[in-house]
Amino acid sequence: MIGEAKLGPGRWPYYCNGVMVGDGHRPAGKPLRTAQDEAGVPPGFWTGRGLAALDLTAGDVVTERQAELLLGEGRHPDADRIEAELLEAGDDPVKARRATVLGRPIEHIKGPHIESPWLAMDLVFRAPSTAQSAWALVDDETRRELELCQDIARDKTLARMEEWVAQIRWGSDGKHRAPVKDGLIIAVFRHYESRAGKPLLHDHAVVSIKARRPDGKWGNVSTADLLDNIVAAGTLYTLYFMEEVSARLGWAWEPREVTPGKRPVMEIAGIDQRLIGWQSTRRQQIADVMPALEADFEEVQGHPPGERAGYALDQQAADRTRPPKRKALLSLTELRERWRDSAIGAFGACTVYRLAERARAAAAAVWARVRPVVDVALAAVDTVAVVYVMRGAFKYRHLLAEARRHLSYVLRGRPHQPGLDEQIVQAAVDDYTRPAGRRMMTADLRALYPHDTEDQAVLRPLTRNRSAPPYERARLAAGALTARSTQRAAPTA
Repeated sequence: MIGEAKLGPGRWPYYCNGVMVGDGHRPAGKPLRTAQDEAGVPPGFWTGRGLAALDLTAGDVVTERQAELLLGEGRHPDADRIEAELLEAGDDPVKARRATVLGRPIEHIKGPHIESPWLAMDLVFRAPSTAQSAWALVDDETRRELELCQDIARDKTLARMEEWVAQIRWGSDGKHRAPVKDGLIIAVFRHYESRAGKPLLHDHAVVSIKARRPDGKWGNVSTADLLDNIVAAGTLYTLYFMEEVSARLGWAWEPREVTPGKRPVMEIAGIDQRLIGWQSTRRQQIADVMPALEADFEEVQGHPPGERAGYALDQQAADRTRPPKRKALLSLTELRERWRDSAIGAFGACTVYRLAERARAAAAAVWARVRPVVDVALAAVDTVAVVYVMRGAFKYRHLLAEARRHLSYVLRGRPHQPGLDEQIVQAAVDDYTRPAGRRMMTADLRALYPHDTEDQAVLRPLTRNRSAPPYERARLAAGALTARSTQRAAPTA
């Protein structure tokens, strides 16, 4: 999944002294690289296709001053040199500083009634729980393979976001809109543990909102577009990660129901489920808080939280249960020794040392019973049915997220053809939806049931039975629709 957080001038000190050093705490005066080395985390690095416009190179280490200038002030990461050269050439100090600002200066958009401006968005890439447990407990070679899977899935997802999501807006009320000229500028920081001290391989991809317009001038990326597409991007990242793990390690995936009646998650087959609770202490703390937050939401709004609201409540629960920052600074080797001792003490040596072996055996069983073949027409029906019951009215991105979940479930880690998710969505839009307002669409029940009006009675009660959890109703509806579509398509004797 992908989490997100806003980064503005007021949040910069927290990121500089906490996130950039592994969510630890950097004392005043301690150099960044020294603090990162002591915290046992690698230095951040730059990535993104927009780097060339700032004379940065992918893979270069993120220095504190570069990050402060770009992510904390919205200025060129080499602003000190640029400003000094202009002053030496006789430029006015105000003009010299203004020449280092990318786009509109922050001070021009501040005010007593204006929210603090965004300068970056922190996208947090976190693999499924069983992958976290495996990464913490397996041998070093397998651990490095899992880290490579994380690298590839993260980078491919960011590249897709650059190509399909990143838009830049300018002019009065953002009336001009276009894809960014070069690409995004991103600083990536890798972390190894949660605040609770449990294994949590995750990356903070801090995306600068500064980007170039088609005319070459600097402006701001539309943060609304990035936010709107976080869920769809998260499902794509999970799909990529699953595929890399299966290709490199031979493991397969299976659905796990976390909460009865709610959307399941995909986990590595064969890994002892008790390790999920051992690894996901924070997740359990968040789960304990969620029922009260959901009840408060329903009391105020008059309906259960939807997908986007549920995501926001999850973030709120995480904030409420956030423990203090850790004090002990341990290397990854020391952390893995501690985690392995903890898991062996709780579940026995066999659970730990045979983890990879059991995952490979379980994968063979999964591939023996699951045929990883995607039928685009049936996938489109399934996608529309689920999204319709979950949301009623929806947008393209909602279908895209569900199509990627469908691929994750059907393929169980086998690779999908590039563009197959969009092909499924296009089939759904073309054949099974109708407009529902200026920017929304909904399911076209007449298209789903073109000849048999009685069959529509199968779907309608499921959408109205509000006592059942939304996802449970969605799966029942999708199953009913898919079964009837299959019957209609079957050849007659």
